[in-house]
Amino acid sequence: MLGVEDLESGYGAMQVLWGPSLQVKSGSITSLLGPNGVGKTTLLRTVFGLTAPWKGKIIYEGQEITHLPTHKKVEMGIVLVPEGRHLFTGMNVHENLIMGAYLKKALKRMEESLALVYSLFPVLKDRAHQKAGSLSGGEQQMLTIARALMTRPGFIMLDEPSQGLAPKTAGEVFRAIRRLKTEMGLTILLVEQDVKASLAASDMVYILHEGRIKAHGKAEDLEKSREIREAYLGI
Repeated sequence: MLGVEDLESGYGAMQVLWGPSLQVKSGSITSLLGPNGVGKTTLLRTVFGLTAPWKGKIIYEGQEITHLPTHKKVEMGIVLVPEGRHLFTGMNVHENLIMGAYLKKALKRMEESLALVYSLFPVLKDRAHQKAGSLSGGEQQMLTIARALMTRPGFIMLDEPSQGLAPKTAGEVFRAIRRLKTEMGLTILLVEQDVKASLAASDMVYILHEGRIKAHGKAEDLEKSREIREAYLGI
């Protein structure tokens, strides 16, 4: 579904990505792992169009989208859930979700989408009239993901979805992420610091280090590799 080829980008004169390439197959969960500061978020931002690519190609469903503006990528079914919870804290849960259904195709299916996200995150249905700012950290993260789903994406990128969450709550978020694949058929590119949870949830894994892909393969194979685990995953 998504192909990244020899991608280079950065900020100002500072180059962050030094030619990583990766493939994300349709209907899969692919994790991008590595220490902090190696370019994982930059790669997601460059794919989404928030950071300008310097060189390389980005292919989505057979079409080159390297320099396509972000709003066009959203219309094609690509969405990014950034690090942190960027919610309208003064609005309630229901209002936040409706704000996500701003595309014409999403507006037509808004009631269907609401039913879908409420089935995926039942706690949000219980909190539908509660202000987003009063939710727990885990509930806010679920709402952030749910609002992105209201655009009816086919491909979703998640940047550190379990950041700052208690282990139990993080587990709930990861279970929801797996359901995005199994029940909704979404294709997912995941950036996450919880290596063990990422390996358990993913089909394929790419390890980014100093802006370059250092290893990739099936999650189960990389998990078994002592060299990879010690050198790049810290486990």
